[in-house]
Amino acid sequence: MGHWSMLVPLLLNCLATNAYTWSNETKEIPEYIVKHSPLVHLYSEELYYPGSIDQYVSRFMMSTADYNLTAPLSLSNLTSSAKEVREKVNDEKAELYLTSREQWQNEEGHEDWLTNYKTNKPNIWNGYISNAYSTLIVVDKPDMDFVDAFWFYFYPYNLGPFVMGRGPFGDHLGDWEHSVVRFNRSSQEPLFLWMSAHGGGAGYTYESMLDQNVLDPKRPAIYSARGTHAQYSSTGRHPHDIPYHMLSDFTDNGDLWDPSLNHVAYVLDEGSEVVYPANGTESGRELELGDWLLFDGHWGNKKLEPQDVRQQWSPFEWRIIDGPRGPLSKNLERKTVCERSKWWNLFKRCHIRQSITLGEGWDATGNKCEILNEYTPAWLLPVTNLVTSGGWVCFWVDRMLS
Repeated sequence: MGHWSMLVPLLLNCLATNAYTWSNETKEIPEYIVKHSPLVHLYSEELYYPGSIDQYVSRFMMSTADYNLTAPLSLSNLTSSAKEVREKVNDEKAELYLTSREQWQNEEGHEDWLTNYKTNKPNIWNGYISNAYSTLIVVDKPDMDFVDAFWFYFYPYNLGPFVMGRGPFGDHLGDWEHSVVRFNRSSQEPLFLWMSAHGGGAGYTYESMLDQNVLDPKRPAIYSARGTHAQYSSTGRHPHDIPYHMLSDFTDNGDLWDPSLNHVAYVLDEGSEVVYPANGTESGRELELGDWLLFDGHWGNKKLEPQDVRQQWSPFEWRIIDGPRGPLSKNLERKTVCERSKWWNLFKRCHIRQSITLGEGWDATGNKCEILNEYTPAWLLPVTNLVTSGGWVCFWVDRMLS
């Protein structure tokens, strides 16, 4: 899901290293955290469904640019394997990659372990996926009277976006998306919901995201875009990063997934930088999986070389890029609910929207230009929606303030 506008934040992220440590002590997850967790609408024609991170890792080697550790990988030995590889190359800061043991892209398409669409469709009655679990990380922030609940969703493959019909560009193995529900620590009430999309994202009041789904109208529903899994508040077409629909995501009311029904849970102590497994899940998998969260490498192959026949170039992005880093690289100790400001956010604001936004097309929901609608009389809305929908006025006003 990468392209040229993501270059600066991605470079900064690649230079960052995790300073977290692991503790076998277990901690409790408050009941209200799971009670207010988001649901996820997958796209109705999605081919790249959520996957199991432990099954995914077993198909990879631990690698640097010049060395492969061929020993079998699992989540329980992920960080120890990373340490072993760095000792082999005598470089404590060596860039690490999970490198696939098998051909993962060819003219015939992708293997079932990358798509999962045959096995990991959510149950139509309750949204349960038995073979793919989400990752919950709770961060207590008493100085601000907040508790942040980070929900991470893993997909084995990210199909990049198309630019003016050409592409895809920005494909990569491994895809970590996340949402954050911020709670008032004293009252335990959910305040805001933030959703990741293409190195940035959008924040909303929790209340504005309710009453959209059939499983539980008291919980918010997130819409996951086709292929990229970028997350939005509504259905329809979502132009991003480049105005006038040259680069768009697509969402609809596809399969509804409830990640809370199958998840592993952890607690991160703000400031102390210690990750604790939680014992609030039924299976107690967290201790069995070990300290996999501390792996600070890339969850996928290194970017293909330009001479590789599978690689293609565009002014926006190469076709196949580096796999992403894991959950602990996502600024979990953030002060605002937003992960980061993108380059066009001139005032570095974390704008919290009051209503769902920017679905376009016949199946769209939400306001056409939410930022302008906040200040536009009702009688003038049809005109502003017509003039600004998808154009530079709505696009740049929204981006400068969010």
